[in-house]
Amino acid sequence: MRRIAFAVMTVGLCAMLAACMSPDPYVANPATTTSGNWKIEKQVDRVTGVPVPSAMLIIDNASNSFAERAQPASLQLTCFEGKPMVRFAFDFKVGTDPNSTLGYRFDEKPGHDNVPARFLQEYRTVVIEDRAAVTTFANELAGSSALIIRIRSLAAGRTTAEFKLDGAPAALEAAFAGCPLTPPAPPPETKKKKRRAKA
Repeated sequence: MRRIAFAVMTVGLCAMLAACMSPDPYVANPATTTSGNWKIEKQVDRVTGVPVPSAMLIIDNASNSFAERAQPASLQLTCFEGKPMVRFAFDFKVGTDPNSTLGYRFDEKPGHDNVPARFLQEYRTVVIEDRAAVTTFANELAGSSALIIRIRSLAAGRTTAEFKLDGAPAALEAAFAGCPLTPPAPPPETKKKKRRAKA
């Protein structure tokens, strides 16, 4: 009987500890929907109460001239500090700011080379933050079926990745709902009434 009671207590304690150690859903299990190949996350920031939408594509065919085999990569559309952003992440190093360039092409449209982009410190992530560059990217993404990106780096070789874009319009709408690509127009200036000159 004592052994059974001890076993029951142990199971109960383990269950309580597991519940206590479960990660916060905001971090581990965001509410997601799908649109074609995209996974759309709709979370609310627990600190600010502001929605933090995001849309992501994950692939397994990213290649690098220094890697022996293709590896996973992701494309993410999101808002960061109220601004639209495009983020590419890889499982291998792709380059650093001083010596790397990003280029991309949608379908058979003209390609874009030397895109304004920032390589983050761990060398595996590239972000497009310039609003004009993000807008150009998003406008072409909306009506395209495939995207190929290419990174050239003196430090990390050549990297390519190809994304199939089924479901992109809904992903764009959801991801940039909180930070529209077109900033709101400034309020109209009120005309100051001219003072009549005294006769």
